[in-house]
Amino acid sequence: MEKNNPRRSFLKNLTFGGLGAAIVPTDGLVKAAPAKRSSAGVGSGEGDPGKTPGTGRSFNTAYRGEYLNRLAFPIGGLGAGMFCLEGTGAFSHMSIRNRPEMFNEPGLFAALAIKGLKNGVKILEGPVPQWKLFGRPGAANGAAGTTFGLPRFRHAEFSTRFPFGNITLQDDDLPVAVTLTGWSPFIPGDEDNSGLPAGAVEYSFVNKGLHSLEAIFSFNTKNFLASEEGAKNSIGSFENGFVLQQEGVKDKPWVQGAFAVFTDQPGTEVDHCWFRGGWWDPMTMAWNTVRDGNTRTNPPVEKDAPGASLFVPFALAPGQRKTIRLMMTWYIPESNLHIGDVVMEEKQGCDPGQGCCAGPADLHFPNGKANPSANYKPWYSSRFADVREVAAYWKNNYDELSKNSKIFTETFYSSTLPSEVMEAVAANLTILKSPTVLRQYDGRLWSWEGCGDDEGCCHGSCTHVWNYAQTIPHLFPMLERTLRNTEFCENQNKKGHQAFRANMPISPLKHDFHSAADGQLGGIMKVYREWRISGDGEWLTRIYPMVRTSMDYCIGTWDPRNKGVVEEPHHNTYDIEFWGPEGMCTSFYLGALRSVTEMGEHLKQDVGKYRDLYERGREFMETKLYNGEYFFQQIEYKELNAPDPAKAMSFGGEYSPEAVAILKKEGPKYQYGTGCLSDGVLGAWIGRMCGLDDFIDPRKITSHLLAIHRYNLKDDLSEHANPQRPSYAVGKEGGLLLCTWPKGGKLSLPFVYSDEVWTGIEYQVASHLMLMGKVEQGLAIVKTCRNRYDGRVRNPFNEYECGHWYARAMSSYGLLQGLTGIRYDAVDKILYVDSRVGDLTCFISTAGGFGTVSLKAGRPSVKVAYGRIEVRQFVVGGKTIMA
Repeated sequence: MEKNNPRRSFLKNLTFGGLGAAIVPTDGLVKAAPAKRSSAGVGSGEGDPGKTPGTGRSFNTAYRGEYLNRLAFPIGGLGAGMFCLEGTGAFSHMSIRNRPEMFNEPGLFAALAIKGLKNGVKILEGPVPQWKLFGRPGAANGAAGTTFGLPRFRHAEFSTRFPFGNITLQDDDLPVAVTLTGWSPFIPGDEDNSGLPAGAVEYSFVNKGLHSLEAIFSFNTKNFLASEEGAKNSIGSFENGFVLQQEGVKDKPWVQGAFAVFTDQPGTEVDHCWFRGGWWDPMTMAWNTVRDGNTRTNPPVEKDAPGASLFVPFALAPGQRKTIRLMMTWYIPESNLHIGDVVMEEKQGCDPGQGCCAGPADLHFPNGKANPSANYKPWYSSRFADVREVAAYWKNNYDELSKNSKIFTETFYSSTLPSEVMEAVAANLTILKSPTVLRQYDGRLWSWEGCGDDEGCCHGSCTHVWNYAQTIPHLFPMLERTLRNTEFCENQNKKGHQAFRANMPISPLKHDFHSAADGQLGGIMKVYREWRISGDGEWLTRIYPMVRTSMDYCIGTWDPRNKGVVEEPHHNTYDIEFWGPEGMCTSFYLGALRSVTEMGEHLKQDVGKYRDLYERGREFMETKLYNGEYFFQQIEYKELNAPDPAKAMSFGGEYSPEAVAILKKEGPKYQYGTGCLSDGVLGAWIGRMCGLDDFIDPRKITSHLLAIHRYNLKDDLSEHANPQRPSYAVGKEGGLLLCTWPKGGKLSLPFVYSDEVWTGIEYQVASHLMLMGKVEQGLAIVKTCRNRYDGRVRNPFNEYECGHWYARAMSSYGLLQGLTGIRYDAVDKILYVDSRVGDLTCFISTAGGFGTVSLKAGRPSVKVAYGRIEVRQFVVGGKTIMA
């Protein structure tokens, strides 16, 4: 009983210096006004196509006022954890312990004190969003431990040029212009420096007055790592800063951690130990020091320091600028994350230790083979010994990392594509800095589908979700190939069955559930993509035998009668099985057959059976699964090899007597039948993203996509009934439904997510429409999606589905290819361009480097900003032009 006593938890927070309930002035709040929505049609900008309907904010521009309400911008490393810089300048989402902590908003703040000025002391944040005062964890107890009650700036504005988040603070009380820039390294092709457990906020002050000013900048934090009873915690010294520390305990080594905070200012003064006392004594005394315009130097104590502060005194002449660089690094080398049982090598499709898939070219990390029985350890713990090593590297390489990250930023934002597209793509790059992405200590990528509030959501780099994600293959192709290595080695057995969720740490695993048809078939197409992106023929030679084994398993399992279609029950991204042939997974099947054929022909293999199956399957899909407008499903279960659906292995529980009655009348639960499925030709889109030409009649593909736009895109969902998970899009908001039944025939229990709206599907449909020349319809979907993520109700940098920062949303990167047709083939050294928007400049990232591609009056050119891109010829709209 004592363990869960809320009174005890409340008092425990007090001993760490929690701030008590305070009366916050009305003008210190962000007031949420009722959301306005346009009735002028889907994506209408009320005369301005770049504007959010019914508002004054244009896409890809600054956020202010109510648009700051939910804004939180991730800062951290790929697979290394993060914290968020909110649109107001506050710190939140402190998720550095190898897991998400979405509501971890520790009591830390930066402040500015100007001596001799009335109301001259304020924390460097804008108004507190109203929603934080009631409804968040702990709010009903007065929001103890927060900084909500401290004086702050009256106005804030946030803009981003990823990976940089820029904040402007303004207050009439202070004759100082204040800007903040929060960032962490992001350099395509450099996964190591983009994966540092580090971040920074640069605070810049300009004296706008007529007189010189004396001021003190401070950064103040309680020791938020002191989280485990019985573990020794302390705050250590560091040059121009301090280190929050907690040691591990015998049965919980993962509670060990360190967080360093330091500046670039020589002579920074440090208080290593706040006042020790009960209630709110520590924070109160720390604030008193700030309030009085003082500094405090205090040496470290052995343990239990409640918090620490650093101080930088400075003077500003009229017009003078002062920039203070606040740097942070962390080091959490252990975790308690272990998922899945390890199965020995005799059940594997290959022995990863023999280099059949993975090898030095892919895993260029010198620490050897991972121990699959251990818990997850982050990659950075294999490179750095402790937080001081990380901090030294961050400090010594800061300028170079900033320069290279700015090269990316300037290159990316020099694109001339529509603002809603640039906003969508950039917003979802933040997923790579979120706890969705992990990187185990041998350097291989492993990811959740998304982030729960306190733990990852849906483990194992799930193949049927990560199918959609087009970002990493282009920005960090070496990491993407580690996913293919895992899928075809540790996740695949000798029969070719491929588990769609990997163990953590990555290891051989049990094969005790269905393969995912879309995931496994999509993986074959992605091997083709990775080969074309990398140009690595040796890698293709090594992995191709496992690819053929996988393909043969798919044929034998889902197409045993060799019709060329997927018809036996097939598990898929909706967490159920479709029974009978249907468009979605058959489009994957045809794409996989084309991929395995083209790779096999390159390797001079006999691939005749795959070619023949493809031809049969294409004819079947285009004639028997097409109703003249869109592709559909033929529900079948009586003429299949599979057992009675009521006895088959599946998610969703056993068939009740009521469900058996539905089975006899309509067929198995969770089908779509005559429905217009937004993912109905998903495999065809993924094929184009992978570099394949259209392998299904493009006229019928286009007709299907236009049907999706016509029937599934809703401007207002007020009258749409969604008994599933409605908060993704609800009420007067618009969105693209996963499925509708415009010709009738909706089942009593269609597939379980059918009434929902997922951003990852919105973007793939939009991108596919653009590829097929339907740009206006594609942009309408993008606008509708981003209108929901304008900051008022949802975080613009956190598109969620089954969890925060959901991986499927990285389908947004495909919008670039959809509008421009830009694709680089490293095998043939060809740069493809097929613009749907006329003359353009667009960002491109390859395995060798990144830059921009421009098209002017039909003439292409490439400008390399970083690395090297070798182009022997261009193909523009099907016409070859020598470079």
